[in-house]
Amino acid sequence: MTDNATALAGARVGTMAAPRVQGWCPGALRPMMSGDGLVLRLRPRLARFTRDQILGICAAARRHGAGLVDLTSRANLQVRGVPEAAWPQLLDAFGELGLLDADARLEGRRNLLVAPDWVAGDDTERLAIELAGRLDELPDLPAKVGFVIDAGDAPRLLGDPGDFRIERGEQGGLILRAAGRVQGVEVTADAAVDALIALAHWFAASGGAAAGRMVRHRAPLPAWACGALLPAAAAARLAPGAHPLGWVCSLPFGQADAAALADAVVASGAKAVRITPWRQLLLEAARSDVSHKLDSACTDSDALAAAGWQVEACAGAPYCVQAGVDTRALALRLAAAAAQGGLSLPAALADAPRLIHVSGCAKGCAHAGPAAICLTGRGTAFDLAFDARPGEPVHAAGLSPAAVLERLGVH
Repeated sequence: MTDNATALAGARVGTMAAPRVQGWCPGALRPMMSGDGLVLRLRPRLARFTRDQILGICAAARRHGAGLVDLTSRANLQVRGVPEAAWPQLLDAFGELGLLDADARLEGRRNLLVAPDWVAGDDTERLAIELAGRLDELPDLPAKVGFVIDAGDAPRLLGDPGDFRIERGEQGGLILRAAGRVQGVEVTADAAVDALIALAHWFAASGGAAAGRMVRHRAPLPAWACGALLPAAAAARLAPGAHPLGWVCSLPFGQADAAALADAVVASGAKAVRITPWRQLLLEAARSDVSHKLDSACTDSDALAAAGWQVEACAGAPYCVQAGVDTRALALRLAAAAAQGGLSLPAALADAPRLIHVSGCAKGCAHAGPAAICLTGRGTAFDLAFDARPGEPVHAAGLSPAAVLERLGVH
């Protein structure tokens, strides 16, 4: 057994447990068993993998897994379909690429979402590096608690979850804001990480573990953390195509064939790949558009975007043990209909954000917020709800995929 495998053998305990809501996210050192094998999640530093790292990840995914990589809504990258016996070899490969943390506890703390369009020397880069270097100063926190560094000229991550947030404020300075609070308190760049760590300690000391997340924690904030500053107006998400830093490519449902991803990196001349929470990759210093190499979905993504629709779907069956339904086949049918203006919706949804969420179960891993059309797998059928999250009251239950399409006027 390799050194990594020997040192980390204890992390294997519990990965074969029966399907349930785990309450934690998989890592490389603490993987999670799914329907097609172990899922290993890699948390990129500064939202960025170097060229050698991404090519190494792709090679390892093909050699030891199902040959697929997934982007998560927290801007992490997952290798899936890994047999348990291959886990030690995969750890060795990731260790050689400099992708592993010192231990699973530190890995679990590094839930850090970084605005992906940072530039060298800006506040986002500097603060993210500082926080990453001070993770051992954080208290013990619930497993899903996360941090957001969004300190560019305008925040890009306002719609993405995170419990403790350093953002650009409406007056141009930085603010520290707790999730669930509309306003934040002004902080200086030199003191921002100190303040975030102090707020995390307050959360732990005031019973935050019982709530699990900051947004559900109802204790009044300490006086020093109460501010009246709003975040600055949000910047748009990165648009597919040319970008000052390279080229932005969208991945249908956030999944790519590892071989195709490696080919795209090589063909474009990218020197690094930045991961976003929006199922997009920013190929850094790419010389050309290679999005066609990555678009494996049978739908017109440009037409879908022009129609104003967004479609999210989790892995579903047979990849996830918590799902009994094939999510992506239905999502593709709905995406094609939405792109062509072929959906029939209740009049009350006229002003709702045009988002379709197909979830294999009530966990809703692919999208945290409400969707105009929300389809949730229950057994081998779907429950349909409008302007809702998975698990919320439904408008129609127990629908087959064909019945869903009929309800939504798709022919």
